[in-house]
Amino acid sequence: MRPSADTFNPTLENGAEASYDLAMSLFKVSVVARNTKDDSLVSPPIEALVETGSELTWLPKDLLAGIKVQPVRKRSLATATKQFVTRETGYAILTAEGFETVDEVVFAEASDLALLGVRTLEGFGVVVDNIGHRFVATSTLVASTLVASTLVASA
Repeated sequence: MRPSADTFNPTLENGAEASYDLAMSLFKVSVVARNTKDDSLVSPPIEALVETGSELTWLPKDLLAGIKVQPVRKRSLATATKQFVTRETGYAILTAEGFETVDEVVFAEASDLALLGVRTLEGFGVVVDNIGHRFVATSTLVASTLVASTLVASA
């Protein structure tokens, strides 16, 4: 099989070659954003790429402005192409696939993709099933065993 930009071809420990179609692990979900101060201000659903390589969720700035999400700061962000861009961020209540969280969101420009980032996924309490193209609920880690055992010992 000839490698392409959409495949990953590692050599396994036994010397055999494997090939993975990266495009198969990409999928989108419908995301709704709400204003944190007035949850009656709700965005229309938007399709966002589930992107575990992105720390933050990126939604169109017009969509966020439409529900009166206020920018709180500007951040310098590294893109997948290793470029740095400056974007405003704010806070919104995000819902997708029956899960909900409050998170920092990037005010994406028209040339940016709508992305659902890993901090939102962690807030949802899910892991991504890239084969089944779905979210799987997981337990939320409250404290490490070291912290927990220290707290119990000091009580």
